Amino acid sequence: MGLKDVRLPGMNGNRKEVAPVAESRPLVNVMTQDVTLDCVDLAGTSRQLEAELAYDALDPFAITMTFKTKHADVPWVFCRELLLQGISNPTGEGDVHVWPSIDIEGRAVTVIELHSNSGSFVAHARTPEIHDFVSRTLEMVPLGTESIDLDELVDALLPSV
Repeated sequence: MGLKDVRLPGMNGNRKEVAPVAESRPLVNVMTQDVTLDCVDLAGTSRQLEAELAYDALDPFAITMTFKTKHADVPWVFCRELLLQGISNPTGEGDVHVWPSIDIEGRAVTVIELHSNSGSFVAHARTPEIHDFVSRTLEMVPLGTESIDLDELVDALLPSV
């Protein structure tokens, strides 16, 4: 992996301090975006729910959607490619399904359906917001270039000996 010299913040002109920076990794590893979801319960009542989409280039296959509730934040992690494909085509199996739709006002929306042992959740967000988020993740790590450092993963999973 190539390294380059980077000046550290607060350096004066007479002193040069150097820090190695990996050129193959983005300078900003994490990107977030707030979204408003419209949720419909079993009775057909629609409610808005604030959520945050997050992408970490160090975990390039996943996105995290964190639902903001008055009791606690509830994170749900799923495949970035599901969100990308679900903008234009129905996709998913198992716990996460994503598909395009039109809301009651005729706007393009992306429907996200989540299943767990304790129940199901269906919501939709405006497609331009989802598209913007996914596009920014693709700028950070294009499809097909994702990789995970297995040594780093093993070190993180196993306790130090």
